[in-house]
Amino acid sequence: MLLTIDVGNTHTVLGLFDGEEIVEHWRISTDARRTADELAVLLQGLMGMHPLLGMELGDGIEGIAICSTVPAVLHELREVTRRYYGDVPAVLVEPGIKTGVPILMDNPKEVGADRIINAVAAVDLYGGPAIVVDFGTATTFDAVSARGEYTGGVIAPGIEISVEALGVKGAQLRKIELARPRSVIGKNTVEAMQAGIIYGFAGQVDGVVARMKKELAADPDDVTVIATGGLAPMVLNESSAIDEHEPWLTLIGLRLVYERNASRL
Repeated sequence: MLLTIDVGNTHTVLGLFDGEEIVEHWRISTDARRTADELAVLLQGLMGMHPLLGMELGDGIEGIAICSTVPAVLHELREVTRRYYGDVPAVLVEPGIKTGVPILMDNPKEVGADRIINAVAAVDLYGGPAIVVDFGTATTFDAVSARGEYTGGVIAPGIEISVEALGVKGAQLRKIELARPRSVIGKNTVEAMQAGIIYGFAGQVDGVVARMKKELAADPDDVTVIATGGLAPMVLNESSAIDEHEPWLTLIGLRLVYERNASRL
């Protein structure tokens, strides 16, 4: 079994693979204050309930792949792999790791590991050219060329950040449930805010993707647009630009990167 861990700014997603199949997954909050020992206890609690794994931490785990956008958490997870999974091969996505995706950026080291991992999975599943739209703390748009190269992207404020900003900065506004309103024209403040978020972000996706397609391919119809991230379902039915929804895209990419580096471990 392969344990994959994707640490985002807000949430951490864990996936358990049996071969190419993801057989279990968990989502927890990301807390940079958690120590390695606390993370180990959390992992044991989650995985101890799975029928394919033993009760002892590490039982049944044959490999680990980790990517993180939070350096403090990556540091603690590195300690977890050393202390609690010392005999298990582990791949931590950082400079020097073989991904198979050339990064055509001014400074490749500044690109978030999760964005590169998403590109790896997109190329493997759908080929290029492709655009990955990841709905997380930020909404990111990542471009992959026809030759499987990571060519750049767009970063915009995420859905939850926007909702929180409205609640904090709007004197008569408050934080609302992220749900589809009855109509675009809201009949009350809550529905008006919901409409602004849902349809506003759908329009943002359609507009940004259309512009990226023109730069990415001679024929925009050749570009596959893949949505991922925990908040993707909020706009899937409202956006006309999204072709595929793959909620476990980053975890799949981690599995692929682990396989490409396994011989070096």
